[in-house]
Amino acid sequence: MDSERAAVRPLRRDAAHNRQRIVDAARDLFAMRGLEASHNEVAHHAGVGVGTVYRRFPTKESLVDATFEDGIDEITALGHCALNKPDSWLGLAYFVEEMCQLTARDQGLREAVFSREYGGDRVEAARVRLYPMVAEVVERARADGYLRADINDSDLALMSIIAGAVNEFAGDIRPDLWRRYVTIFLDGMRADGDQALLPVEALSADQHDAAMRSWNPRAHS
Repeated sequence: MDSERAAVRPLRRDAAHNRQRIVDAARDLFAMRGLEASHNEVAHHAGVGVGTVYRRFPTKESLVDATFEDGIDEITALGHCALNKPDSWLGLAYFVEEMCQLTARDQGLREAVFSREYGGDRVEAARVRLYPMVAEVVERARADGYLRADINDSDLALMSIIAGAVNEFAGDIRPDLWRRYVTIFLDGMRADGDQALLPVEALSADQHDAAMRSWNPRAHS
Protein backbone atom coordinates (compact mmCIF):
# COMPACT_ATOMS: atom_id res chain seq x y z
CA MET A 1 0.00 0.00 0.00
CA ASP A 2 2.80 2.45 0.89
CA SER A 3 4.52 1.78 -2.43
CA GLU A 4 1.24 2.40 -4.26
CA ARG A 5 0.75 5.73 -2.43
CA ALA A 6 4.32 6.73 -3.24
CA ALA A 7 3.66 6.04 -6.92
CA VAL A 8 0.51 8.19 -6.90
CA ARG A 9 1.91 11.23 -5.11
CA PRO A 10 4.26 12.38 -7.90
CA LEU A 11 1.35 12.23 -10.34
CA ARG A 12 -0.72 14.42 -8.05
CA ARG A 13 2.11 16.92 -7.67
CA ASP A 14 2.63 16.90 -11.43
CA ALA A 15 -1.07 17.48 -12.05
CA ALA A 16 -1.10 20.41 -9.63
CA HIS A 17 2.04 21.80 -11.27
CA ASN A 18 0.50 21.53 -14.74
CA ARG A 19 -2.69 23.22 -13.55
CA GLN A 20 -0.72 26.15 -12.16
CA ARG A 21 1.32 26.40 -15.37
CA ILE A 22 -1.93 26.61 -17.34
CA VAL A 23 -3.41 29.29 -15.06
CA ASP A 24 -0.19 31.33 -15.12
CA ALA A 25 0.05 31.05 -18.90
CA ALA A 26 -3.61 31.99 -19.32
CA ARG A 27 -3.20 35.05 -17.10
CA ASP A 28 -0.13 36.14 -19.08
CA LEU A 29 -1.75 35.55 -22.47
CA PHE A 30 -5.10 37.07 -21.49
CA ALA A 31 -3.31 40.16 -20.18
CA MET A 32 -1.74 40.68 -23.60
CA ARG A 33 -4.51 39.45 -25.88
CA GLY A 34 -7.73 39.57 -23.91
CA LEU A 35 -10.11 36.71 -23.19
CA GLU A 36 -10.50 35.72 -26.83
CA ALA A 37 -7.27 33.67 -26.59
CA SER A 38 -8.11 30.03 -27.23
CA HIS A 39 -7.35 26.82 -25.34
CA ASN A 40 -4.86 25.95 -28.07
CA GLU A 41 -3.00 29.23 -27.57
CA VAL A 42 -2.99 28.82 -23.80
CA ALA A 43 -1.64 25.29 -24.14
CA HIS A 44 1.16 26.49 -26.43
CA HIS A 45 2.00 29.33 -24.05
CA ALA A 46 2.05 26.93 -21.09
CA GLY A 47 4.10 24.28 -22.89
CA VAL A 48 1.50 21.55 -22.36
CA GLY A 49 -0.77 19.60 -24.64
CA VAL A 50 -4.14 21.09 -25.48
CA GLY A 51 -5.77 17.95 -24.09
CA THR A 52 -4.25 18.76 -20.70
CA VAL A 53 -5.85 22.20 -20.78
CA TYR A 54 -9.25 20.79 -21.71
CA ARG A 55 -9.06 18.13 -18.98
CA ARG A 56 -8.42 20.79 -16.33
CA PHE A 57 -10.66 23.47 -17.84
CA PRO A 58 -13.23 22.02 -20.25
CA THR A 59 -14.82 25.41 -21.00
CA LYS A 60 -13.59 28.97 -21.47
CA GLU A 61 -15.73 29.97 -18.47
CA SER A 62 -13.94 27.53 -16.16
CA LEU A 63 -10.54 28.80 -17.34
CA VAL A 64 -11.53 32.45 -16.87
CA ASP A 65 -12.91 31.66 -13.41
CA ALA A 66 -9.66 30.03 -12.33
CA THR A 67 -7.60 32.85 -13.79
CA PHE A 68 -9.46 35.96 -12.65
CA GLU A 69 -11.48 35.29 -9.51
CA ASP A 70 -8.51 36.30 -7.36
CA GLY A 71 -7.79 39.36 -9.54
CA ILE A 72 -11.31 40.70 -9.07
CA ASP A 73 -11.11 40.04 -5.34
CA GLU A 74 -7.85 42.00 -5.30
CA ILE A 75 -9.73 45.03 -6.66
CA THR A 76 -12.37 44.51 -3.97
CA ALA A 77 -9.61 44.53 -1.35
CA LEU A 78 -8.52 47.91 -2.71
CA GLY A 79 -12.03 49.16 -1.98
CA HIS A 80 -11.71 48.01 1.63
CA CYS A 81 -8.40 49.88 1.91
CA ALA A 82 -10.02 52.99 0.41
CA LEU A 83 -12.84 52.90 2.95
CA ASN A 84 -10.31 52.64 5.78
CA LYS A 85 -8.65 55.90 4.78
CA PRO A 86 -9.82 58.79 7.01
CA ASP A 87 -10.17 61.18 4.05
CA SER A 88 -12.88 59.89 1.71
CA TRP A 89 -11.55 61.79 -1.32
CA LEU A 90 -8.06 60.38 -0.85
CA GLY A 91 -9.69 56.98 -0.47
CA LEU A 92 -11.57 57.32 -3.75
CA ALA A 93 -8.49 58.60 -5.60
CA TYR A 94 -6.43 55.74 -4.16
CA PHE A 95 -9.02 53.20 -5.30
CA VAL A 96 -9.24 54.60 -8.84
CA GLU A 97 -5.48 54.85 -9.30
CA GLU A 98 -4.80 51.38 -7.93
CA MET A 99 -7.67 49.80 -9.87
CA CYS A 100 -6.38 51.35 -13.08
CA GLN A 101 -2.86 50.21 -12.20
CA LEU A 102 -4.18 46.64 -12.18
CA THR A 103 -6.46 46.85 -15.20
CA ALA A 104 -4.87 49.34 -17.63
CA ARG A 105 -2.15 46.91 -18.72
CA ASP A 106 -4.14 43.70 -18.17
CA GLN A 107 -6.73 43.42 -20.92
CA GLY A 108 -7.99 40.09 -19.63
CA LEU A 109 -8.68 41.37 -16.11
CA ARG A 110 -10.40 44.44 -17.53
CA GLU A 111 -12.67 42.26 -19.65
CA ALA A 112 -13.34 39.86 -16.77
CA VAL A 113 -14.46 42.77 -14.56
CA PHE A 114 -16.50 44.76 -17.08
CA SER A 115 -17.82 42.29 -19.65
CA ARG A 116 -20.02 39.27 -19.21
CA GLU A 117 -18.87 37.78 -22.51
CA TYR A 118 -16.77 35.25 -20.58
CA GLY A 119 -16.68 34.01 -17.03
CA GLY A 120 -18.73 31.61 -14.95
CA ASP A 121 -20.18 31.49 -11.46
CA ARG A 122 -16.94 32.23 -9.61
CA VAL A 123 -16.12 35.36 -11.62
CA GLU A 124 -19.74 36.52 -11.34
CA ALA A 125 -19.64 36.00 -7.56
CA ALA A 126 -16.43 38.05 -7.43
CA ARG A 127 -18.13 40.84 -9.38
CA VAL A 128 -21.03 40.73 -6.93
CA ARG A 129 -18.56 41.27 -4.09
CA LEU A 130 -16.87 44.13 -5.95
CA TYR A 131 -19.70 46.39 -7.10
CA PRO A 132 -21.24 47.28 -3.70
CA MET A 133 -17.73 48.17 -2.52
CA VAL A 134 -17.25 50.58 -5.44
CA ALA A 135 -20.64 52.17 -4.75
CA GLU A 136 -19.72 52.66 -1.09
CA VAL A 137 -16.40 54.33 -1.97
CA VAL A 138 -18.25 56.74 -4.28
CA GLU A 139 -21.12 57.47 -1.90
CA ARG A 140 -18.76 58.20 0.99
CA ALA A 141 -16.83 60.81 -1.01
CA ARG A 142 -20.06 62.33 -2.32
CA ALA A 143 -21.64 62.51 1.15
CA ASP A 144 -18.54 64.29 2.45
CA GLY A 145 -18.88 66.93 -0.27
CA TYR A 146 -15.71 66.02 -2.16
CA LEU A 147 -17.37 64.47 -5.21
CA ARG A 148 -19.67 66.09 -7.75
CA ALA A 149 -23.30 65.20 -7.06
CA ASP A 150 -23.78 63.82 -10.59
CA ILE A 151 -20.96 61.24 -10.41
CA ASN A 152 -21.81 57.64 -9.66
CA ASP A 153 -20.02 54.31 -9.45
CA SER A 154 -20.48 53.47 -13.14
CA ASP A 155 -18.17 56.41 -13.93
CA LEU A 156 -15.33 54.66 -12.09
CA ALA A 157 -15.81 51.55 -14.21
CA LEU A 158 -15.55 53.60 -17.39
CA MET A 159 -12.40 55.30 -16.12
CA SER A 160 -10.77 51.87 -15.96
CA ILE A 161 -11.89 51.04 -19.50
CA ILE A 162 -10.61 54.40 -20.78
CA ALA A 163 -7.26 53.90 -19.02
CA GLY A 164 -7.03 50.55 -20.79
CA ALA A 165 -7.79 52.15 -24.15
CA VAL A 166 -5.01 54.69 -23.58
CA ASN A 167 -2.61 51.87 -22.79
CA GLU A 168 -3.65 49.90 -25.88
CA PHE A 169 -3.06 53.00 -28.02
CA ALA A 170 0.29 54.17 -26.61
CA GLY A 171 1.40 51.65 -23.99
CA ASP A 172 4.34 50.42 -26.04
CA ILE A 173 5.64 53.98 -26.24
CA ARG A 174 4.56 55.37 -22.87
CA PRO A 175 3.42 52.59 -20.51
CA ASP A 176 2.50 55.07 -17.78
CA LEU A 177 0.52 57.48 -20.00
CA TRP A 178 -2.80 56.27 -18.59
CA ARG A 179 -1.91 57.98 -15.29
CA ARG A 180 -2.17 61.38 -16.98
CA TYR A 181 -5.77 60.81 -17.99
CA VAL A 182 -6.81 59.24 -14.70
CA THR A 183 -5.56 62.40 -12.97
CA ILE A 184 -7.48 64.60 -15.43
CA PHE A 185 -10.66 62.60 -14.81
CA LEU A 186 -10.25 62.69 -11.04
CA ASP A 187 -9.79 66.48 -11.13
CA GLY A 188 -12.98 66.76 -13.18
CA MET A 189 -14.91 64.64 -10.67
CA ARG A 190 -14.18 66.86 -7.66
CA ALA A 191 -16.89 69.14 -6.35
CA ASP A 192 -15.86 72.74 -6.99
CA GLY A 193 -18.40 75.39 -6.09
CA ASP A 194 -21.41 76.00 -8.31
CA GLN A 195 -20.74 73.54 -11.12
CA ALA A 196 -23.17 73.04 -13.96
CA LEU A 197 -24.56 69.56 -14.28
CA LEU A 198 -22.79 67.29 -16.71
CA PRO A 199 -24.54 67.28 -20.11
CA VAL A 200 -25.31 63.54 -20.00
CA GLU A 201 -26.26 61.41 -17.02
CA ALA A 202 -24.13 58.49 -15.95
CA LEU A 203 -25.29 54.97 -16.67
CA SER A 204 -27.85 53.71 -14.19
CA ALA A 205 -27.27 50.37 -12.49
CA ASP A 206 -29.58 48.64 -15.00
CA GLN A 207 -27.93 50.36 -17.97
CA HIS A 208 -24.48 49.47 -16.67
CA ASP A 209 -25.53 45.83 -16.34
CA ALA A 210 -26.99 45.87 -19.86
CA ALA A 211 -23.75 47.38 -21.24
CA MET A 212 -21.71 44.65 -19.55
CA ARG A 213 -23.92 42.00 -21.10
CA SER A 214 -23.74 43.50 -24.59
CA TRP A 215 -20.06 44.55 -24.65
CA ASN A 216 -18.06 42.09 -26.68
CA PRO A 217 -14.41 43.21 -26.36
CA ARG A 218 -13.45 41.17 -29.42
CA ALA A 219 -15.57 43.47 -31.58
CA HIS A 220 -13.37 46.40 -30.54
CA SER A 221 -9.94 44.77 -30.82
